[in-house]
Order: sequence, then C-alpha cells, then structure tokens
Amino acid sequence: MIRTIISLDPEDKSWLDRTATERGVPMTELVREAIRRFRSTTSEPAPTFDALLDRTRGLWRQGDGLAWQDRLRDEW
Repeated sequence: MIRTIISLDPEDKSWLDRTATERGVPMTELVREAIRRFRSTTSEPAPTFDALLDRTRGLWRQGDGLAWQDRLRDEW
C-alpha cells in the first residue's frame, strides 16, 4: 500500500476520528472506503473490445489500410 499525506479541514478530521471510533476501524480505512465508493460512482467501466471496434469502425478513409501498412513496412 502506498502512503500519502492529505490536508483536511479540522471539522472533517474530527468527524473522521469520531466515526472511526464509533465503527471501531482506523480512520485510514474510512478514507480508503470513501475513495472506493467515489470511484465506483464516478468511473465509467472500461469499454469492451467490441464496443471499441464499433466506435472506431470506418475512421480510416484513405483506401486499403493493410496495403498502406505494407508500404510503410517495406520502407524498413
């Protein structure tokens, strides 16, 4: 686990300490829990491979992409 330092308002620190005591857990566990909850509600799940293909299908409009790739590799 990585350690980090954060600055909190005195009221927030007092609330964290009180709540940690009431729950019988370390204050740091409350912070980790809050971060996990925040991430789960704000993060979009990674798109599936099929969804990425659907989004990018048809972007290349300069002819045969494989032929273009072969020409570039012939330069090597």
